[in-house]
Amino acid sequence: MPVKVTKEKLFDQFPPIVTSEWIERLKADLKGADFTKKLVWKTDEGFDVKPFYRREDIENLPFVGTLPGEFPYLRGIKTGNNGWLVRQSIEVTDYSSANRKALTVLMKGINSLGFIITDPESVCKENFDILLKDIHPESIELNIHCNGKALEILDILLIIISERKLGYGIVNGAIEADPIGRLMLNGKLCVPVEAGFDYLASLTLKASDLVNFRTIHLNASNFSNAGADIAQELAYGLSAGSEYLSQLTGRGVSAEIAASKIRFSFGTGSNYFMEIAKLRAARLLWSLILKGFIPEGYKDFKMDIHSVTSRWNKTENDPHVNMLRTQTEAMSAILGGADSVTVEPFDVAFSNPDEFSERIARNQQLILKEEACFDKVADPAAGSYYIENLTDLLAEECWKKFIEIEDLGGFLSVLNSGFINDRISESAARRGKGERL
Repeated sequence: MPVKVTKEKLFDQFPPIVTSEWIERLKADLKGADFTKKLVWKTDEGFDVKPFYRREDIENLPFVGTLPGEFPYLRGIKTGNNGWLVRQSIEVTDYSSANRKALTVLMKGINSLGFIITDPESVCKENFDILLKDIHPESIELNIHCNGKALEILDILLIIISERKLGYGIVNGAIEADPIGRLMLNGKLCVPVEAGFDYLASLTLKASDLVNFRTIHLNASNFSNAGADIAQELAYGLSAGSEYLSQLTGRGVSAEIAASKIRFSFGTGSNYFMEIAKLRAARLLWSLILKGFIPEGYKDFKMDIHSVTSRWNKTENDPHVNMLRTQTEAMSAILGGADSVTVEPFDVAFSNPDEFSERIARNQQLILKEEACFDKVADPAAGSYYIENLTDLLAEECWKKFIEIEDLGGFLSVLNSGFINDRISESAARRGKGERL
C-alpha cells in the first residue's frame, strides 16, 4: 500500500512577523539609541537606505515584474545568459608591435580589442593593414580610439571589410568618437563645437550600414574618475547622451540611427551593490529618454554598456590591494549586465602596466566567467529586495538631476556654465581624498 507523503512549506512552523515587530525589536536591542542614526545608511548620493528590506518593499516598484529582454530593460537585454565581452586596450605607437600584442592576447581569452591610436597623423590604409593582419573583425569586437581622423578610419575599415568580403552586419565594434568628452576634459575641440557635431553627424550617417558598429563612445567614467558620485555619473552621462541625440537629429540623422550608434562607458567603483543598481537604472532611464526622441512603433531601446574599473580608489602605497578592488568592481559590472568589461591592471594609475599586471587583469574576468559562472544567469540581482530598492532610489535621484540639467538648457549649457564642474568638485571634496587610498 503506497505511503501518503505530506508536503510542508519550508519554515512553515515559524509564524510570519510583520515589519513593525522587527522595528520594535531592533529599537529594543539599540537600548534607546536613535534607530535612524545607528542603522539607516545615508549614501553619497543623498538618499536613505534602510537596514533591511522585505517583500512588501518591492510590491509597488515599477517594472519589477518585467523579464530580461523586455522594455524598459531594467533586467537587461540578455535573455539566455549573462555573457559579456572581455576587453583589453592596446596603445598603438608601432602598428606592427600592436598587431603582435593583439594576436597574443586574443589567444589568452580576450574577445574585445581596443586600439588606442596615439598619433592621428599615422592613420592610413597601409598601417591598418599591418594592424589588422590575421585579425578577424567578424569574430571579435574591434574598437578604435583616436583623437581625430575618425572618418578616415571608417573609410579604411569599409575598404578592408570589402576586400575581405565581410558582411556589414557581422562586424562588431566602434570608432570611439566623443567630442563632448574631449570638450569636457580639454575645454575645447580642435574645431568649433558646431563643426565638431557636423563631423560626428557625417561619421554616424556613413556608418549607418554597419548595424553593429558604433561611432560614439560616451565616456561617463570621466565623471566618476573626477570624483562624481554614482547618481551624478549616471545623470551627467545620460544628459550627454540626450545632447548627442539632440545634436544629431538636428543635423538630419534619424533618432533610431543616432541611438543605435551610441555606446556608454561607465566607471565601476567599490560600492558593490550600488554599482549593480547603477547599470540596471541606466538601462531603465535611457529607454525612457529614447522614447521621447523616437516615434511610436520602434522596438529597440536597448542601451549598449561598457564598464571599466575605476581609478578613483586605487592606491600606490599597497598596489596589490587594487586587485581586490578591481575584482569586486568587475563583479558589480557583470552582475549589473554590462555588455563588455575592461579590468584595468592594478598598477595603471601610477605606472605603465607590464605583462604580469595585464595578465592578472585578464584572468580576473576569465575566472569570473569560466570558474565562477557569472555568465550563466541573466539579471541575477532580480527580485532582491535590497537591490531592487537601490535601483529605484538611484533611478529617482538620477532623474531629478537629469531634469535639473534639462531645465537649465541641456548638457552643453551646464558644462559651459561650470555647473557640472562645481557639482563634481563638491562631490569629490565630500567623498574625501583620503578615501581613495
